[in-house]
Amino acid sequence: MRYAIYYAPAPDDPLTTDASRWLGRDAFSGETFGPPASLPMPAEQWHGLVADPQRYGFHATLKAPFELREGQTEADLIEAFDCFAASMTAFEIPRLVLGQLGPFFALVPHSVYPSLQEFAASVVEEFEPFRAPLSEADVARRRPERLSEAQRSYLLQWGYPYVMEEFRFHMTLTGPIETTLAPQVRDELQMRFSRYTDAALPIDGLALFTESARGAPFTIHRWQPLGLPEQSRKILP
Repeated sequence: MRYAIYYAPAPDDPLTTDASRWLGRDAFSGETFGPPASLPMPAEQWHGLVADPQRYGFHATLKAPFELREGQTEADLIEAFDCFAASMTAFEIPRLVLGQLGPFFALVPHSVYPSLQEFAASVVEEFEPFRAPLSEADVARRRPERLSEAQRSYLLQWGYPYVMEEFRFHMTLTGPIETTLAPQVRDELQMRFSRYTDAALPIDGLALFTESARGAPFTIHRWQPLGLPEQSRKILP
């Protein structure tokens, strides 16, 4: 079993619905969907575009997937997760845009926002005591020879290279895309997510994802709003 702590909109948020339909899977319910309506490409092509992010579910990485450290239990992690969420104050990304990060598309902030960077760093630090050290194979999968010196250091220290000042918030919508196909995909995503771009995104909740076995789909085990009293929280069974 692996765990991850991600930002995800609430289960009843329209962005959750629209992103899940685009990706073909809802990480809250585990329900899967066929190609979205009015798709201007063959279904096989869409499946190839979303295969990678579909497995992970719609999210933005904060604490990358990890196995529990020896001596820690899932109950301990859940208790810490609930307490941390209750201690945080909700805030917002003032402007969300559709961006292209290398060969894939994602919803990203218009610029770097210090409050978001600080929040992400606090998640990384708070849950580090629960993370088992990476195996040599895990380190090798990150291809450290392609990382900067700072990223290699963070990989070994925190289990993920893109943390602290290297962190860039992104909610992935596609896997790698061929250059010739990118303009068509951009236009399609811009149309489908236009109600969320050039608008604020509330960072008002935190999700605990689980992966039952390596390669299995990630699902949302628990979602908690930030800073709300216990009786107001949304808890998944």
